Amino acid sequence: MAGGSPLRLGFLMFPGFPMACLTSAIEPLRAANEITGRQEFVWTLVAETATSVRSSAEIGFQPDRTLQEADGFDHLYLLSPPTAVFSDARRSPARLRWLDRTGVTLGAFSGGIFPLARAGLMEGRPCSVHWCYEAAFKADFPAIEAREVAILREGRRITASGAGAVFDLMLRLIEDRLGRDCMTEVACWFQHPFVRDADASQKVPVARAGGTTDSLPNAIRAAIGLFESHVEDPLRIPDVAAAVGLSGRHFERLFKRETGQSPLRYYHHLRLKKARQRVLYSNDSFREIAVSVGYQSSGPMSRHYAEIFGVSPRDERRLTQSLRRTSPARIEAAE
Repeated sequence: MAGGSPLRLGFLMFPGFPMACLTSAIEPLRAANEITGRQEFVWTLVAETATSVRSSAEIGFQPDRTLQEADGFDHLYLLSPPTAVFSDARRSPARLRWLDRTGVTLGAFSGGIFPLARAGLMEGRPCSVHWCYEAAFKADFPAIEAREVAILREGRRITASGAGAVFDLMLRLIEDRLGRDCMTEVACWFQHPFVRDADASQKVPVARAGGTTDSLPNAIRAAIGLFESHVEDPLRIPDVAAAVGLSGRHFERLFKRETGQSPLRYYHHLRLKKARQRVLYSNDSFREIAVSVGYQSSGPMSRHYAEIFGVSPRDERRLTQSLRRTSPARIEAAE
């Protein structure tokens, strides 16, 4: 069991960060301290400047210290939307690299993986990326392996995809330090239903089905996996049916029963949702985005995009950029 110095954690907040990730990190640690009657964990709120940082919920948090003052941590986690940029593009990434050299474990929650990667601190390391941001992340950082797991602990890098995953990660840190009994008691305090394994997949909704992909029959899950891996070079539906061992008619019927959509419509929507991630969270041209999701030009993609989302990609990007200029916290981060 633990003894001696507490585990010291810092949370580096960027404007628009997902508040649920911060509370999901702090609350289990607070509970562990109360249960043991000891200060086993201490935490510090950090920001690039000393001014209040507004979260995605429009609630402001006053940092305890600035990034340039940050020192003495065991772990430092970045919390941000995927569009976050450093206000000091030279000194802030340099400070993170210095903390890395001093042995600090660095990590990211939700969109925080974007500034961590932009600081050059994820090269040669896999990471967890929220499924909402996966297409944009792969476009920005093609050399970094993005895995579809909720939590990834890789040496001195720890990434968690969203607030639920952050809570699970904190339970694991509590178990590492204080044992399974304490971890279980903390989970029960919050009526947390289960603790996911380290390699558990993210929960991804199935369009119009009210379920998640992990609850689907194996053949349908395999088909969706093929769709996911062939976004730029779309497959023929009969070929997908054959690949998962079903006749074309049975595949169509089973797929629609399980997802509420035909395979073709599901595949079409999937590709356009990947396009939307890049419209919202990247500066790629519309032609680049169109090609990346299997269109030869941007015109047809834009028409289909407007049909599904009710707005053209150009207008949606313009509106999003306008909101970011007026209030960064209004761009919602994945929780």
